[in-house]
Amino acid sequence: MSSIIIAACPVHGHVTPLLTVARGFIERGDDVRFITGAAFADRVTATAATHIALPPDADFNFDDLEATFPERAGLKGTRAITFDVEHVFANPAKPQYEAVMAAHTAQPADVVLAEPAFFGSVFLLAHRRPIRPAVIICGVIPLGIPSADTAPFGMGLPPARLFNRQRNAILAALNRRVWARADDTLDRLHRAVHGQALPGQILNGYTWADAIVQFTVPSFEYPRSDAPASLHFVGPLGATGSQAPLPDWWGDLDGSRPVIHVTQGTVANKNYAQVIEPALEALADEDVLIAVTTGGRPLDTLPPLPANARAAQYLPYDDLLPRTDVFVTNGGYGGVQYALRYGLPIVTTGGKEDKPEVGARVAWSGSGLRLRTERPTPKALQRAILATLHEPCYRQASQRIAAEMREYSGFAALIDVVQRQSAGNGSMLPTTWVHCKPHIGTDLTSS
Repeated sequence: MSSIIIAACPVHGHVTPLLTVARGFIERGDDVRFITGAAFADRVTATAATHIALPPDADFNFDDLEATFPERAGLKGTRAITFDVEHVFANPAKPQYEAVMAAHTAQPADVVLAEPAFFGSVFLLAHRRPIRPAVIICGVIPLGIPSADTAPFGMGLPPARLFNRQRNAILAALNRRVWARADDTLDRLHRAVHGQALPGQILNGYTWADAIVQFTVPSFEYPRSDAPASLHFVGPLGATGSQAPLPDWWGDLDGSRPVIHVTQGTVANKNYAQVIEPALEALADEDVLIAVTTGGRPLDTLPPLPANARAAQYLPYDDLLPRTDVFVTNGGYGGVQYALRYGLPIVTTGGKEDKPEVGARVAWSGSGLRLRTERPTPKALQRAILATLHEPCYRQASQRIAAEMREYSGFAALIDVVQRQSAGNGSMLPTTWVHCKPHIGTDLTSS
């Protein structure tokens, strides 16, 4: 039996996939402790893992950051990004680290599984093993490793066809300004903990870990000629087996007309004008059936539904997606991976956090279309949805990714990495990339 610590910032999209990881290790008979925000305690304990609350200065409501940081209100663009990377992600690193070390001291762990935004895990790496456990970064968001072959993470830019490395070098120099205050903060905190400087920029922290496990396949990630050997693609995690009940309108999904599934996930769904409302208007007169999920919000919060629309708070994806023809989303990484498992063409809109990176990869991989705006017009959504529905290239690309996903073992591959690292065998096979010509992706405007 292994002793495992899972660590995640209190962000729904970062915690949820690691709950699946926790459940899998518990079923194997491992001891699992899950360090994250107090709001997720019930969901953690439902997996039979032990919940350990983050210290108060590292635990806040990511759904309402202005409540914790009133000075954040009104910030936009680069100023907002700079604020977030310093205050939301960098400042909690020391209490995050202390929480992990306290848990490890109380009961030694074999491995720490941390998501990329949990910067406290980087502070662990200043210790030599076996003083610290093995540290594995779990890729629950698009891969953010800096590379000469990619634009800096967060810009939502795919590799350029011409002068790619030159462009990326210029953008990297500009991006260092965005991260300068966060890097200074993390360096100061690292000196306070270890009496020595942080080894480099925090974005390189991925590469200092013992292993990086990315929950997708190479064809949905940009090739990096300088990727570390510690990087491993394992494919998406196993299906969640959602127990959402079937709605009374389920019989309408009878195959008589195409099904368009529209979702804004379970967090960024407070403003239906971002995806759901314009999609309903866009498709109201089309010969399709629109299946909408609110992500838990009451159905009476939805705008009026046209005659061809049906709605539920949640739907069982393993039953829904085989009946779906197009997946329309605001770009949550987990939802997109789920749709790709079923070979669905995707339409994604813009957004915050990692969503621009998700949308960029959808377009680059050829598996769908991206609208580079958080609030697309109904006309723009209509064009994108109908294009992905009727033009076979998008479904073909998505089905190629689905076929590749079937070649990866997901959680079983993660177990293999954990076992090697927890046994003290850090040797890994070199990263394998699919060296194929990227598909020609398409970005659309909002009008």
